[in-house]
Amino acid sequence: MIARTFAAVLLATAAFSPASAQTLRPDQTAFRALYQELVETNTTLSVGSCTDAAAKMGARLKAAGFTDSEITYFLTSEHPKDGGLVAVLKGTDARIKPMLLLAHIDVVEAKREDWTRDPFKLIEENGFFYARGAADDKSMAAIWTDAMVRFRQEGYKPKRTIKLALTCGEETSYAFNGAAWLAQNRPELIAAEFALNEGGGGELDPSGKKMSLAMQVGEKAVQNYRIEATNPGGHSSRPVPDNAIYELADALRAVRMYEFPAKFTDTTRAYFSQTAKNVGGQMGGAITALLANPTDTAANKIVSTDPTYHSTLRTTCVATLLDGGHANNALPQRAGANINCRIFPGETNETTRAALVTAINDPKINLTMTPPIRPIAKPPALDAKIVGPATAVAEKHFPGVPILPLMSTGATDGIFLEAIGIPVYGVPGIFGESDFNGIHGLNERMRVSSLYEGRDYLFDLVKVYASK
Repeated sequence: MIARTFAAVLLATAAFSPASAQTLRPDQTAFRALYQELVETNTTLSVGSCTDAAAKMGARLKAAGFTDSEITYFLTSEHPKDGGLVAVLKGTDARIKPMLLLAHIDVVEAKREDWTRDPFKLIEENGFFYARGAADDKSMAAIWTDAMVRFRQEGYKPKRTIKLALTCGEETSYAFNGAAWLAQNRPELIAAEFALNEGGGGELDPSGKKMSLAMQVGEKAVQNYRIEATNPGGHSSRPVPDNAIYELADALRAVRMYEFPAKFTDTTRAYFSQTAKNVGGQMGGAITALLANPTDTAANKIVSTDPTYHSTLRTTCVATLLDGGHANNALPQRAGANINCRIFPGETNETTRAALVTAINDPKINLTMTPPIRPIAKPPALDAKIVGPATAVAEKHFPGVPILPLMSTGATDGIFLEAIGIPVYGVPGIFGESDFNGIHGLNERMRVSSLYEGRDYLFDLVKVYASK
């Protein structure tokens, strides 16, 4: 999913000029058709097909001049609808390692009866595109595919080889994941010095003013745990102290009360350092104190009143599903819950489990990792060779809008690439609404002007990276 940018606290703004009412350039008209085709191809897990969507994008690449040898489709016999593609535009300098453009083409489920509009028809209304995937992540998938089409049509000869990977499965942790499959089975296809992905972006205020830009440099890892209490049970007319539901409730309270320690990466230290200056006051002072001493409990308490700051500082674990008992008139034999953890970079699944076990402190409670077991998060470097061009191109397209590095408190497919040594950066450029664009919820939307402006920015940015 596209991570929410954390820089809404910034005070700087920039002028906003609506693009929805403008006459489209010919290249924008062609892009809109590509975007519409991708969005209207249903890629939900239940009834959709990423394989079909990848084939349609591959056909557009071929129409632009890409050869069969430059496009690789991939899928498995067990998951015939979860296919994807990798396309390659070869560079002129073999000494320079390739770059990779990554986007997922699967989307979260959407029920027509719940939506105001058909979620699988692209509808342009009042300056917004409405549809499932209009933002997450078909906006980026369409922009990357369109950029490759334009590069070939223009006869552009990059110094650095540019690769494109469109993958399935990012939105469903228990399903086939194309990025993970490529990393494990065809790493040579996606081998790159770095990858550009979702996770960054920009934030607008409710009036449409550009508040900030953000570049994701690192993310948390997601891991689910099963917490369970078991008991022989018995007749409910003869209750005993050993009750699986009560024991689970006590364990869940322990999880609720446990706070993982505050930590910083280079990215989050840079983010909080700038944020402290922008917010000022008591919060700014508390952030500054916490940067100097992460064990400062008073400062931690103040900073953690902001849910975004709280999550950015540490590993978080929260109960998300609950089950228990088997009959109204029987003592429960089993009670369990799912604990969803977002693990801070550098920490592991096992150390997180160990911390929860210690917090629960009850040998009768069983705590196990729930498959899939995902890689640990490895934060990429806050590299000036990556951040510098993004900032320079942003100043051209969005003058005066500040840009900050951030660590996503969510997770993307980038974690699978980082596990094989490819640093992944969530690029800025596509501005989102303050309410998160309805992503994963009802009536998902994308501001028309944001899409076209982001497309122009990212096209220029890829060219800068590919030319050096």
